[in-house]
Amino acid sequence: MTLDAPATSSHLNDSPGVITLDNLSVTFGGRPILKSLNGDLRGRAIGLLGPNGAGKTTLIHTLLGFHQPSAGTARILGSDIRGEANQIKSLIGYMPERDSFISKMSCIHFVRFMAELSGLPPGAALERAHEALFFVGLGEARYRNVDTFSLGMKQLAKLAQAIVHGPRLIFLDEPTNGLDPPARSRMIKMIREIRDSGQANIVLSSHLLRDVEECCEEIVILKDGRLVVYCNLEEERKANKKFLMLETRGDLKSFVEGIGSLGCECAMTSDHRLKIILQDGTEIRDLYKLAAASQVQIRRLTYKRDSLEDIFLKAMENGSN
Repeated sequence: MTLDAPATSSHLNDSPGVITLDNLSVTFGGRPILKSLNGDLRGRAIGLLGPNGAGKTTLIHTLLGFHQPSAGTARILGSDIRGEANQIKSLIGYMPERDSFISKMSCIHFVRFMAELSGLPPGAALERAHEALFFVGLGEARYRNVDTFSLGMKQLAKLAQAIVHGPRLIFLDEPTNGLDPPARSRMIKMIREIRDSGQANIVLSSHLLRDVEECCEEIVILKDGRLVVYCNLEEERKANKKFLMLETRGDLKSFVEGIGSLGCECAMTSDHRLKIILQDGTEIRDLYKLAAASQVQIRRLTYKRDSLEDIFLKAMENGSN
């Protein structure tokens, strides 16, 4: 299946940003939920993370037009959510976390109906519904009542209705929620296929860091309604220092001195264990050469860069900006 964008839309890379947050704030009952969010999100796949109550769902619903900002605004593919909501709705797809099916409706009927609500004429909507359901693996079950579907099949049906009209931006809210490992793998594979097609950007909200790490290039982390981290995940990993844990045998004095001469930070955690922060320009082979010269054996070496979990936990520890 191809995610054909509307004929009047420009190429993804021509837009000023997939999502631009401009001092976006949302208040419910006098209580601030989103607090002055700013950022220009451009990734093909953007991961939205945060603890429960951080404001992730409120942010998605605000971008979808379900809530009105109390201050500031946001733009999706260049269109302002305050004044161009109808134009935005034709460009986006949404896979909600909770089921929102119509009782006693067949899957093909449901997906066709959602395609028509997104602006497709009936004939094109039916054709695209068939394509979407075969793409997600529900071709053989498309005439069955959605009420009879398993949890995994319902997740696939929600994905199908989110992509059926060829949106340029797709919001996926907990797409692997409740799936067993094989079903989760299939869902992740499809998300990556959509991402790599270059025809649609993705915003993936999940409490599973592994899902975001496998699919997303950029991440946004919310805490207490504030945006506390926004980064390109791959660039962040490359920028982070390299941490090494070494288990050794031999006299460490000259070895530790040599590590310092390489410009690396070193700490001894026990008699024969070292923690080293490897600086740019220094490679692991340099440590082995130094160990040989110092008559030290490196019995075990553990190499680690900051993972998404590390980045997330640091954001939670550092508090709100």
